[in-house]
Amino acid sequence: MSSRSAGFWVAVFLLLAFAGGGGLDLLGDDSGSNRADLTGRVTRVVDGDTVKVRLGGGRGTQTVRYIGVDTPETVKPGEPVQCFGKQASAFNERLVEGRRVRLEVGRERTDRYGRLLAYVYLRGHGDPFVNAELLRRGYARTLAIPPNTDRAGRFAELQRLARTKGRGLWSAC
Repeated sequence: MSSRSAGFWVAVFLLLAFAGGGGLDLLGDDSGSNRADLTGRVTRVVDGDTVKVRLGGGRGTQTVRYIGVDTPETVKPGEPVQCFGKQASAFNERLVEGRRVRLEVGRERTDRYGRLLAYVYLRGHGDPFVNAELLRRGYARTLAIPPNTDRAGRFAELQRLARTKGRGLWSAC
């Protein structure tokens, strides 16, 4: 077999492996947007801004980090539990544990830890926006990391309102 032919078959194999593993879902859709929407079920809440989601279609389980929000630490190695961290984690658990969700993957799809970066929406009951709900109720602060900043203005306003009204961490910490 020539090296050209071998290269062709390697490329075909990689393309099929990527597509078969659900990799094409992370490339975006053909609507012109630069995002992919995925659905799944939250199997575990890691902390206030991170969950494990079993993706639909047999695509496995992914660790998902909410875009644009940061809750006080509860599980970071070497870090003490921060003020209002347990409350933020508990609220996130009550909100999403075992629930079906839609993930709107960010322009930057993963962080340095390999977590999928997403805006998270609950399925049903008006599809509540989880990231925004954490800010609105004072369980999180904004965290704008380019290029995933398209909702930073909205998030900053939600944080300002929660702080003004002394909600959640804004009254406790």
